[in-house]
Amino acid sequence: MNRLQSELHRLYLLTSPDLGGHLIDGAGQVRAMVMELTGPADWDVLSKVWRGVQADLELPAPAIAVSGSDGLQLWFSLQAPMSALRAAAFLAHLQARYLAGVAPARLRLSPSAAGQTFDAALVPAQQDATENWSAFVAPDLAPVFADTPWLDIPPGIEGQADLLARLESIKPAALAAAMQRLQPVVSTGSSPAAQPSSADVEPKRFLQQVLNDETAALALRVEAAKALLRYAEQPGSRQND
Repeated sequence: MNRLQSELHRLYLLTSPDLGGHLIDGAGQVRAMVMELTGPADWDVLSKVWRGVQADLELPAPAIAVSGSDGLQLWFSLQAPMSALRAAAFLAHLQARYLAGVAPARLRLSPSAAGQTFDAALVPAQQDATENWSAFVAPDLAPVFADTPWLDIPPGIEGQADLLARLESIKPAALAAAMQRLQPVVSTGSSPAAQPSSADVEPKRFLQQVLNDETAALALRVEAAKALLRYAEQPGSRQND
């Protein structure tokens, strides 16, 4: 295993030997969360999330990547595996907080809102359709790739490893605190004490929060509704919170 592979496993890949480097397992657990902006891949827009999670939520900086096709990506690393549904809810809250004015069609979130798929491919990788490469990039270079978010040649393994080596994973306690800060504002007539702690909220309730959040994009609220229907159809799903 080279340095780059070691860093990818440290930050994003599930550690069970039989998973072979998957980003999501059969139980719907993930250690990576990806937010991608396309059409165009405008760093001035996506950087609001990159800066906001550090300044407002006190989380480690996510990695920045060009997708190899049409987007810029933020790769968040989780120290401990987490439900894909909860990860999707976190990304939805970030979108509502920092990118509310961006058309939903320009954003791709992995895992998906339903928590069933992880559409982003591991970086770096060559794209079959164009033969261009995805790659991690430094923050000061991200604006350069707005019109061409790809590399024409394979990125250097050592350079990619160096970029990832500087990054830290989000600890469970820090994520719980960030989730709490991202909750929709409590109405005047509601008691803050009645609001559930995000550390204890289950994926189903996160989806309900996205569905009820009037600041969230309509497309996300529709996806949350669909996911709740699927959740209700699962054998053994809870009927009451």
